[in-house]
Amino acid sequence: MGFKKLFASVGIGAASVDTVLHEPNVVPGGVVQGEVRIEGGSVVQEIQGLSVGLQARVEVETNDGERKQNIEFGRQQLGGALTLQEGSQHTVPFQLAVPWETPITMFMGQPLPAMNIGVTTELAIARAVDSTDLDPVNVHPLPAQQAVLDAFGALGFRFKNADMEKGRIRGTRQQLPFYQEIEFFAPQQYRGLNQVEVSFVADGGEMDVVMEMDKKPGLFTGQSDSFRSFPVDLARFQETDWTGYINQWLTEVGGKRNWL
Repeated sequence: MGFKKLFASVGIGAASVDTVLHEPNVVPGGVVQGEVRIEGGSVVQEIQGLSVGLQARVEVETNDGERKQNIEFGRQQLGGALTLQEGSQHTVPFQLAVPWETPITMFMGQPLPAMNIGVTTELAIARAVDSTDLDPVNVHPLPAQQAVLDAFGALGFRFKNADMEKGRIRGTRQQLPFYQEIEFFAPQQYRGLNQVEVSFVADGGEMDVVMEMDKKPGLFTGQSDSFRSFPVDLARFQETDWTGYINQWLTEVGGKRNWL
């Protein structure tokens, strides 16, 4: 999938850029491979720099409510100064690392709604910087993430929604300035729960699984949230029965109403 943009800020005869991804399907910790094709316009132009990066559209809490913001991460410089001759063509290959914390955009083989992550390209010409539109990538779960998600499915949880929020989850290994929440409706057997939100914060060896459990109000208590987190070894996750493990945790919180 590729796209092409004329860099209008440099005036008539501007260069154009076409960014092509060789494989849009990736996993956290993987690599996006592609190439940037630059085509000279009708005038000689001085290229000052070329870079690619990942971009996510996240929710930001403000005093006036929520708004959307584009946040770039993992930007990589591809080249320095270059004199772009009239009508000349240049192809610049790239391999862009996908950070381990990158939110997933695919669930059960289907795109998650409102998960906008992709590659952007910046070309700096004559003291102006232009960015291309987003070229989407499909971020699939790591095997350990899939195992946890499968456990929720086996327990009867139904997918509700997913979002990306600017901010930090305290007590985790988080490095990016935003995180993902995947929300599930709780099944009947967890009578004390409305829903559960799950976040993954991974690095190369482990990941933190954070669960925020929305508890139903009891006779003498209001509605409340409960947080639990646990680490998962990415190389040894198969040694754990995640359905049983998560069920035990959830039963402690949502197996019965919080009456006191």
